Amino acid sequence: MALLPYLGTEIVIPVCAVIGIVFSLVQWYLVSQVKLTTERGGAAAANNGKNGYTDCLIEEEDGVNDQDVVVKCAEIQNAISEGATSFLFTEYQYVGIFMVAFAILIFLFLGSVKSFSTKSQTCTYDKEKLCKPALATAIFSTVSFLLGAVTSVVSGFLGMKIATYANARTTLEARKGVGKAFITAFRSGAVMGFLLAANGLLVLYITINLFKLYYGDDWEGLFEAITGYGLGGSSMALFGRVGGGIYTKAADVGADLVGKVEMNIPEDDPRNPAVIADNVGDNVGDIAGMGSDLFGSYAESSCAALVVASISSFGMTHDFTAMCYPLLISSMGILVCLITTLFATDFFEIKAVNEIEPALKKQLIISTILMTFGIAIVTWTCLPSSFTIFNFGAQKVVKNWELFLCVCVGLWAGLIIGFVTEYYTSNAYSPVQDVADSCRTGAATNVIFGLALGYKSVIIPIFAIAISIFVSFSFAAMYGIAVAALGMLSTIATGLAIDAYGPISDNAGGIAEMAGMSHIIRERTDALDAAGNTTAAIGKGFAIGSAALVSLALFGAFVSRAKISTVDVLTPKVFIGLIVGAMLPYWFSAMTMKSVGSAALKMVEEVRRQFNTIPGLMEGLAKPDYATCVKISTDASIKEMIPPGALVMLTPLIVGTFFGVETLSGVLAGSLVSGVQIAISASNTGGAWDNAKKYIEAGASEHARTLGPKGSEPHKAAVIGDTIGDPLKDTSGPSLNILIKLMAVESLVFAPFFATHGGLLFKIF
Repeated sequence: MALLPYLGTEIVIPVCAVIGIVFSLVQWYLVSQVKLTTERGGAAAANNGKNGYTDCLIEEEDGVNDQDVVVKCAEIQNAISEGATSFLFTEYQYVGIFMVAFAILIFLFLGSVKSFSTKSQTCTYDKEKLCKPALATAIFSTVSFLLGAVTSVVSGFLGMKIATYANARTTLEARKGVGKAFITAFRSGAVMGFLLAANGLLVLYITINLFKLYYGDDWEGLFEAITGYGLGGSSMALFGRVGGGIYTKAADVGADLVGKVEMNIPEDDPRNPAVIADNVGDNVGDIAGMGSDLFGSYAESSCAALVVASISSFGMTHDFTAMCYPLLISSMGILVCLITTLFATDFFEIKAVNEIEPALKKQLIISTILMTFGIAIVTWTCLPSSFTIFNFGAQKVVKNWELFLCVCVGLWAGLIIGFVTEYYTSNAYSPVQDVADSCRTGAATNVIFGLALGYKSVIIPIFAIAISIFVSFSFAAMYGIAVAALGMLSTIATGLAIDAYGPISDNAGGIAEMAGMSHIIRERTDALDAAGNTTAAIGKGFAIGSAALVSLALFGAFVSRAKISTVDVLTPKVFIGLIVGAMLPYWFSAMTMKSVGSAALKMVEEVRRQFNTIPGLMEGLAKPDYATCVKISTDASIKEMIPPGALVMLTPLIVGTFFGVETLSGVLAGSLVSGVQIAISASNTGGAWDNAKKYIEAGASEHARTLGPKGSEPHKAAVIGDTIGDPLKDTSGPSLNILIKLMAVESLVFAPFFATHGGLLFKIF
């Protein structure tokens, strides 16, 4: 038996979740101490400690602290916040309609499995027992779907709110030095990271306990119903990622092409009409979309692990502590990430620009090392020394140390993927510098080098994922893969804090430029942004790697639940599914890329129109019409996110209903294999082009200075590469990991229906 008793588990999980929420609120309070007013001293003076928010300003004597600048920063922040809030509310209205419609669909499909019968049924894995009726699974799956969807939406919205709350505060702190600005941006990111991780854990835990009141000893039915939670989280994430990605890149491409290339003005120049839409986009795409995405990964990996465990010895012997092992890993992750965050904000102080990126990378390393010990503690206190795991019709004996290795291999594979991503996307290393150097001969060679880099960057992450799969499957079958995915996501709070830090710093730089602050402040915010750009790429690497493991775990749970004993690729039914599934990521990418292109075209035309028709705009004497550009991005993203979303959501339903579970298993395998490769390649290519441009602009090395300055031919070629890469790294690439996860979790939820009524075409012919 496990050392941690039933009551201990009931206390530990919610307490850890509450600690995470309280910690995030403390971080938010500390950020709020940076005042967006011109008052000095007063109540805030009492809080002046090591990271005090009332230190005298370094640039005070340069007139930087004049009242107009602070007021201007507050105005710009309000404009960005209002734009982001209004977009999300519009998006959520459409998504809300989908949410209700899909919930009805889940109820109808799952209820029809046994003709909406209220009679108890024979359990799938223990024929001697009676389990709850199929109608109960339909009702509870629908409820958990709605809970997952709402939690995902709230997570994204809260993240966006704190990001827009913190961006101008980061700009103002940059006047006191780069260290103060870094702490404000990082603490703001931590608010999002901990809120999301803790909320996800708490809601899932409460849902399990409430469902247990009805299901009692029928754990198989209980955890089948819980799979809806992962489906709800990921379906919202799909629309958040795609809609937000189209929004941000339409504005970014429009602002870059006209502002930087045609008019030769800086990136965040207030004369550029698309500049507010661009800053809004950073929040709705990179913060709200990414938050929903990683929440979806966390929810799905937890659900996959719980479903497989419920039909293993944990479920059969009703060992609640061992059953909650995935949740206990996440609980430990919150405590580990809390300690790790203090290393960045309290234990060490950043004094120079070149310390920013190492500080962020140390967060990943420290959290991974501490989590390894955390996993060991959870494994030896919560699991019996030996137990059985369901393995395609048989029970496989597993030792607790083998499961410990499964979680660790996922955790460390995530770190490897993160650092390989950094190597290929950071301008501190030769791959990006080679891409920058290729700009000497124009945009064409820049594009060729960037594509080659993206393809090459797939190699090591795929080997890392392959080794993780082999090790974890060898030790603990599909349960091993599910907990390996959880291992990769166990430090999600730190990963999200680092990820959210990037857009906050990016916005801070834009606000400094628009408020007319001195070049010293802009250099500091640029340094924060450059580090954030690389760590954002690391975050995308984590998301894609974990998506591969999560999808495979869900695939295994689907195969078990659909009662398929083997998936034979040599049978025509499976092979046609395999080849169609491998095509789907290309179809999806084509849709999202074209959406960005058509939205950007409208934006370019509007920005050009304003420069041509508003007298005095270029001279800075007139104010551009920001609202029209915000509206173009909003309308385009809402309209364009529906077809890609429909493709992902309808494919499993159509294939499962008309072609059956064997063909659907082929589709899932094909989309997983091809989707992961394209996602890594697209994200890294886009990240490399972006940082090649920044490398030339910064001119930090002798080599970079030979390619610059801004406005030179190599720089213009780099801007074109960056513009092509924008939809790759921020729309298509990150959205693909949701495609492979969402199709797998949807298939798992609808598996009983497909197994009973699916394959209509093959039944007819």
